[in-house]
Amino acid sequence: MLLPVVAGVDGSAESLAAAEWAAREAVRRDRPLRLVHAWNWHPRQGAGEPATAVQRHLARRVLRQAEDHVRAACSEIRPYDEQVEGPATEALLRAAERADLLVLGSRGLSGFTGFLVGSVALGVVAKAMRPVVLVRSEEEAADEHLPAADGSASTRTGYRDVVLGIDLGEPCDEVIEFAFQAARLRHARLRVVHAWRAASPIGLGPGDIGLVTDSQQADEWQGYLSAVLQVWRDKYPDVEVDATVAPGKASNVLVRAATGASLLVVGHRLPERPVGPRTGPVTHAVIHEVGCPVAVVPHE
Repeated sequence: MLLPVVAGVDGSAESLAAAEWAAREAVRRDRPLRLVHAWNWHPRQGAGEPATAVQRHLARRVLRQAEDHVRAACSEIRPYDEQVEGPATEALLRAAERADLLVLGSRGLSGFTGFLVGSVALGVVAKAMRPVVLVRSEEEAADEHLPAADGSASTRTGYRDVVLGIDLGEPCDEVIEFAFQAARLRHARLRVVHAWRAASPIGLGPGDIGLVTDSQQADEWQGYLSAVLQVWRDKYPDVEVDATVAPGKASNVLVRAATGASLLVVGHRLPERPVGPRTGPVTHAVIHEVGCPVAVVPHE
């Protein structure tokens, strides 16, 4: 059986938006959709059977609400659901192990773009062995698509760009392939972005590009990026690729690049010895500041 797209739901507006996005992604990937609710969000402290029955009843209601929402928004999909015993972070991590990808919701910050990412989502992103997509509560199907000719929102137009943030210091195959597949499924352009800092003659390390001018450094990075992507262009010849390098702090460059995108893809290196729910500084910044859905792809 194909691994499903899994959405974690808890009855909140953000989790319903995540479930709807997950449904659309399941259709794109031709995979089943699984809705998961962790009914015991905190460790039990002497809870008896009556408490357990209430928890299960509430979980059933949350799942039914999510199912109704998904079916109303995406008639092509028939989700199946599962109640799992928490705490939430551990339960969702277990669910991710049996998923093609896991989708979670994050509240959009009122008045400006960005995420309010809770401890559960951060904990899952930091430790998940499978890709995790974070979706803000205001996300709608039309947000993935280009506007219509009159400027109005539409789901009948082409998809907005998929953006891949790439670190040329250690380009990762899992992250790159996820982005190419996402663009191919959407028939969207893939914009690949690498941020670089001007190198000074002092403190250059092995492999650093120490050319005289910024333009020369940019040309060197651009050539390296083209070389890294060539094998993926060959593998996905139907994906239009726009590869650019930009000077500046990586998180700032990616936030700008993701404006108006349908999806941002970034990598997350799994630490050899995890210490708490930690993500890298770039990943941490973009999942809080970017307005479109963000796919965090783990790698070693």
